[in-house]
Amino acid sequence: MKHKFSLIIFILILQIGAGYSQYTSGISTPDRSQPKANNESDVAYRLASGISPARLRDHMKVLASDSLEGRETGQKGIQLAADYISKNIRNLGLYAPNAQQGYLHPVAFTYSKWLDTDMYISGKRYRLMWDYLAMPENNENKEIIKDSEVLFLGYGIDSPEYSDYKKADVKDKIIMINKGEPWNKDGNSCISGTKDTSAWSRDLKMKLKVAKEKGVKLVLIIEDDIKKLVEDNRSKLLSANLQLGNLKDKPLTTANHVFISSTIAKDIIGKNEKKIIKARKKLAKGKPSNVKLETDFIINMAKEVKVLEGNNIIGYIEGKTKKDEYIIVSAHYDHLGKRGDEIFNGADDNASGTSTLLELARAFQGAVLEGNRPERSIVFVWFCGEEKGLLGSEYYSENPVFPLASTVADINVDMIGRVDEKYKDNPDYIYVIGSDRLSTDLHKINEAANQKYTQLILDYTYNDEKDPNKFYYRSDHYNFAEKGIPSIFYFSGTHEDYHRTTDDIEKINFDKMAGIGRLIFHTLWELANRPERIVVDGVVK
Repeated sequence: MKHKFSLIIFILILQIGAGYSQYTSGISTPDRSQPKANNESDVAYRLASGISPARLRDHMKVLASDSLEGRETGQKGIQLAADYISKNIRNLGLYAPNAQQGYLHPVAFTYSKWLDTDMYISGKRYRLMWDYLAMPENNENKEIIKDSEVLFLGYGIDSPEYSDYKKADVKDKIIMINKGEPWNKDGNSCISGTKDTSAWSRDLKMKLKVAKEKGVKLVLIIEDDIKKLVEDNRSKLLSANLQLGNLKDKPLTTANHVFISSTIAKDIIGKNEKKIIKARKKLAKGKPSNVKLETDFIINMAKEVKVLEGNNIIGYIEGKTKKDEYIIVSAHYDHLGKRGDEIFNGADDNASGTSTLLELARAFQGAVLEGNRPERSIVFVWFCGEEKGLLGSEYYSENPVFPLASTVADINVDMIGRVDEKYKDNPDYIYVIGSDRLSTDLHKINEAANQKYTQLILDYTYNDEKDPNKFYYRSDHYNFAEKGIPSIFYFSGTHEDYHRTTDDIEKINFDKMAGIGRLIFHTLWELANRPERIVVDGVVK
C-alpha cells in the first residue's frame, strides 16, 4: 500500500510538472545505438545525401561577399542577391508564381531616417541614443520644435474615470508625462478600479493619440531605463528605418514624441522640484495635477522620407496529387548593409539559410527529374526586410501568393552556420523552435526524421515559453505561426559576431550546415508525401 501510494504521488508530480511548461524544452538526444538509414534505394536518403558542403560554400562566397554590400533591404546589394537567387532557381527549373513578375514578389517600403535630431534645454545639448530616443517612423517631419515652457501633465491620460487634461491648456504645447497610470491608497488603479493595470499602461499609443487630438505639439515621455530602450532599438536607428507600404504622405494619428532620461527630466524641472513633488503627491492619491516648467526647449526633428521597393523571391515545385496543399520553406536573404566603409556581410545571418534553401530546392527538383515528384507543392521563399522587423514575411502573410488556408506548414532556416559556446566541442546539434507550438504531428515528424537519418542533438532550450531571448517571435516563421500555420525555426545559436562586421564566411562550418540541411530535407519529404495533412492541435500565442 505504501509503495502504491508513493507511485500515485510520483505520477501526480509528473503531471503537474508536465502542465507547468506547455512546450518542449531541454535536449532530445538520439538513440545512436540504432543505425542511421543508409540504403541507396531509399529515395529520401539518396537525395538528402546529395546536399553538398561544397555547393553551400560556393553560394555563400557570392552571397556574403563584399560586392553585395551587406544585402540591406532597398539597397543595391540586395538586388544583386535577388538576381543571384533568381538565376539559380530558374536554372533549376522551379516554377515562378507570376508570369509577369517572375520569381519576384514586390514589397513597398517607406524609408525614414533622421537628418538632425539635436535637443537643447536652456542651451545644453543632449544626444540621441544616449540621453533620449526618438524613432523617425513614429514622428512627423518637423524641422524645429521649440517653446519657452514645458507642461508636466502627470500620466497623459484622458478617461472618464481620471483625466490629466482637466483644466489644462495643452494646445500647441510641449508636455512631459510619466509612463503607466495612477494608483490610489488602496493599491487599485484609478482607471480600472482594480489591482490590474488598464489599457493606458499597456498601450502608449492611447496617450499619444489623445495628445494629437488635443493639439499637443510634442510629448516628452520619462523613461527610467533609457539605456535599455536605446539598446533595444539601436540596430533600427543605425540603419534606415523601413515600414511596410507607401506611407510618405500618410499623416500619423499620434503626436510627435521623445523618450527622455530621468536626467533630462530633472534638467527640465530645474528649480521647480518642490512643485513637482507636490504634484506627484496628488497623483499618488489619484488626483490630476500639472505644473508649468519654464525652460528654453529646442529639438530638430527633420527627417528624410522616401519610398523604396524590395522583393521577396518565390519559386515552387508543383505537387503530384495534392498540388493545392503547400509547404513553405523560408529564409531571409537581407542583412544590415554597410556603415561608411564597413560592410556587414552576414555570412551566418543569413547567407547560411539562404544557401541552404538553394540546396534544398536543388535536391527536391532532383526528385522531380527522376520521377519522384512530391505529393504536395513545396514553395521556396527568400524574404527581404527581416532585419527591419520581419517585414517581408509580414507582407507575405497579409498578401499571400498561395492561400494560407491551404498552407500546411512553414519551415524556416535562419543562422545555421556557426557553433555556439554551449556546443563548441560537438557541432552536431540544432536548436529547434516552435515545432510543437501548433502541431504535435510536426514535432513528431521532425524527431522521427532526425532519429532515422541524421541523429543530431535537438536542443529545445529556446522553445521554452520562459526563454528570455524570445527567439520564437524573432524570425520569419512567426508571421505564419501567428496565422495558425505550424512552423519550425531551425537555428544554431548566437555568437560574438552576431550583427557585427566580423560575421564572415571564414567562420562558417559547412559540414554542419549540410547536416542540418539533410534533417530539413527529411522533415520536408515526410510533410510533402504523407497521406494526411498534419493536424493543427495547438493555440496561437
